[in-house]
Order: sequence, then C-alpha cells, then structure tokens
Amino acid sequence: MPETPAQKKTGAQTILIPTASGLYCPAGDFYIDPTRKVARAIITHGHSDHARKGHGAVLATRATLAFMALRYGKNFAGTSQIVKEGETLTLGDAKVTLLAAGHMLGSVQVHIEHQGATAIISGDFKRSADPTCPSFDVRPCDLFVAEATFALPIYRHPPPEGEIEKLLLSLHLFADRPHLVHAYSIGKAQRVIALLRQAGYDEPIHVHKAIAEASLIYENEGVSLGSLETLGADLSDPQAFDGKIILSPPGGVAEALHAPVTSFASGWMRLKSAAKSRGGDLPLILSDHADWDELVTTVKDVGAETLWITHGREDVLAAHIKETLGVDAKALSAVPFAPEGLQP
Repeated sequence: MPETPAQKKTGAQTILIPTASGLYCPAGDFYIDPTRKVARAIITHGHSDHARKGHGAVLATRATLAFMALRYGKNFAGTSQIVKEGETLTLGDAKVTLLAAGHMLGSVQVHIEHQGATAIISGDFKRSADPTCPSFDVRPCDLFVAEATFALPIYRHPPPEGEIEKLLLSLHLFADRPHLVHAYSIGKAQRVIALLRQAGYDEPIHVHKAIAEASLIYENEGVSLGSLETLGADLSDPQAFDGKIILSPPGGVAEALHAPVTSFASGWMRLKSAAKSRGGDLPLILSDHADWDELVTTVKDVGAETLWITHGREDVLAAHIKETLGVDAKALSAVPFAPEGLQP
C-alpha cells in the first residue's frame, strides 16, 4: 500500500535529527557539516564555517577535500573519501547523493532517501551562473533545509557582469592608480577573476598568497583563471601596481599601495551602511549566496512540504513561505533537538 502524504511527511522529518553537533542522519549514521568533532561527516563545501577539522571520517567532493587540506593540513581527518557530484552511495539504510549547489567549486547539496521519503540539505547555495562551478541542481524533496544568509526582500543581487563592468570602467578612468579588490580567498576571489576573464580582461592579476594557493586547486579542477602573479613580501615600490588589479582578503595590502581605488566584493554591499563602512571607493555587490528571490524560487522549485531554515533571517523567510506557499516552514533552531540519550 502506498504511503499517505502524512506518512511520507513524518518519514522525511525522521531522516534528519538536529543535535548539539549538527544535523544527524540516523539511517546512515553520519552528520552534515557538524560543528563538533564526530565519527562520520559529510561536508557540503570548503568554507571553515562548514568544513571543520578533527572528524573521524569525512566524505566530500575532491575540491572540498583539497580546500580542507590547504586550510588544516593533510591530516585534517582520520580518513577521507571523494564522492563525485551526482554519485549515489548507500550509507547504512540511506541512499545519499551529492548534488551541485552552485555556491563555489566543490559545493554540494546532500540528498538523502530513506524508506520512500527524501530530504535535501542545501548547504550554502546560489542560483545565478558562476563560471567557476556547476549550477544548482534542482531536485524535488519532502524536506528541504535552506540557508537564509540574505533572507530579506532588500537583498536582490544585481547581475554580476554589471559589477565587473563597474570595476573595469574605474580601471579605465583611473589608470594611474591600482585597483584593490577585497574578496574572500576561497571562492569569491576566484569568481571575480573568472568574471574579469569572461569580460575580456586578460592582463595579469596580482593576488595575495592565500588566493594564489586556493586558485591552484581551481586550476587542478579544470577552472582556468589566466595569468596570476602572487604578491611578494616586498612591496617597497608602491607605484609598481598603478593601473593593475590586485585581489586580497579583507584587511590585506592597501597601506602598501599608491593611492589605491579600493573595493569589497560582497552581497552585503547592497546595504548602504555596509557599503559606506566596508566597501571602500567602489563597493561591488557580488554574492555567492542566494538572494531573496532565489530563496523563494528554490523553495517553490523543490516542492518540499517541510522547510527548515538556518544561517540568517529565518523568521522572515519562514513567515513569507508559510503565507504564500502554505509550506510548513520554521527556523532550524525551532526544531526540537534529539533527546540527549538518543544522540550518538
């Protein structure tokens, strides 16, 4: 006899259990992006707020494991296993498939199937095109766990090509000054570089050492970034970079440059207050997270009956989804934790 909708909904919600260490899948005996050291972890992508060291066994894409090794050293976990995007594994009684998330190179959603019910943990994701990674893979599910970093209607990201045009126009108008773009070293910096190449800029780009190291992983994964020159320790000739583009993590090398035009590439630059305090001379609204419209569209696309929301303005998104789509939406923090005795 086929399951009723109510039975399927109940089954989906038992696939995942919130615990003090993070989301746990009892059927497969693993955690997703755990915040504490655990025996078995699936990691959605290589940013440090999701990928932590010290787990017994880690399963992730090859790029994510490479980023973890770069950040933490090769012994970041007891063992590690590479899984390709789209590949399905059987872990315990659960079937697990890693689906492209579109956030950065190697980023995935975790699709779990157990006893006819499905859950997807999206990790961080975006829906806009990115030349450095595959696009978000839309699959239907019963339970969807979504981030909410930019879950306010004010956050509607402009086309990234337009932001890159702003940078190139400034470079043309102020050709006697260096252009310093602050961008996170893993993910954002490489996207900025790839977008510049896509726009026809083929000059060498000067990059901080941390960006250069991460960019080698992109090159090894087949993402061409063109000519990059690593900034050395000696920046004694401040005018050597006039007319050049330099990428550095926030708080980098501005003081060593001659009258730089400074930028910060981030979705937070949509806010005037953030742009004024952190954006420098040329704020660039470039985000690797879904904006408001993408979040709402994605919930519609996956067709989940239950939505758990985390990492942002969960309350606003939950209220909107409930009212407009009739989905059982709530903040992940409001979902009951497993009783202490049931936690592994």
